Amino acid sequence: MVEIYNLKKAFNSHIVLDDVSLSVEKGENLVVFGRSGTGKSVLLKCMVRLMEPDSGKIIIDGKDVLSLNIKELNELRKQIGFLFQSAALYDSMSVRQNLEFPLIRHFNFTPEEREQKVISVLEKVSLVEAIDKMPSELSGGMKKRIGLARSIITEPKLMLYDEPTTGLDPITSKEISYLILELQKSLNMTSVVVTHDLLCAEIIADRAIVLNEGKVQYQGSIPELTSSNDPFLKNFFSHEFIKENNQVN
Repeated sequence: MVEIYNLKKAFNSHIVLDDVSLSVEKGENLVVFGRSGTGKSVLLKCMVRLMEPDSGKIIIDGKDVLSLNIKELNELRKQIGFLFQSAALYDSMSVRQNLEFPLIRHFNFTPEEREQKVISVLEKVSLVEAIDKMPSELSGGMKKRIGLARSIITEPKLMLYDEPTTGLDPITSKEISYLILELQKSLNMTSVVVTHDLLCAEIIADRAIVLNEGKVQYQGSIPELTSSNDPFLKNFFSHEFIKENNQVN
């Protein structure tokens, strides 16, 4: 589903991605770990060309992403959902309007068809009652659910998650993680998930990679990585996640 070869991205003299290569099988959930500033979010943005890499090759669903023109790229993006850290809801729009927005922008559904899709996706995230609320009336967890609903309303083949549980309490974080897993299985989506949340990763990951100094230095299952005797991994999983949990709590 996704193949990346020798991807490079630098900001002036600061190299963020340095010859990154990876693949994601259809239906797989790949988690991306790494310390802050190691290029995890940059990787996601390069995959959909929200940011242009300096060199390399990106293949998604058989298409060479970096060679596509704008029209072709927009067609591909219809098949990709992106959940940002902030959920990225439009504050001036109701939940209904937020969910209708990608349908109106990219498709020619009738009002009745749009309504049916909105109700259906809200049922999937258990928030039908929030359909006419404004984002300011929603809790952090509800915003994440609505952001997730908007990401999947176009029935994407590929989902990209950028820190989907950041800022949430542990209980809500766990609920969102199980929801991501449930939707991935029911909709048969492929997912790439950037996270600092080890519990989230343990719930959803089929496989994980660890970025360090711009490179994919480690990959394997979550148990393989967390039980490794490698000095970097031992330090990473014992300190990075303690720090993250302290910030949330």
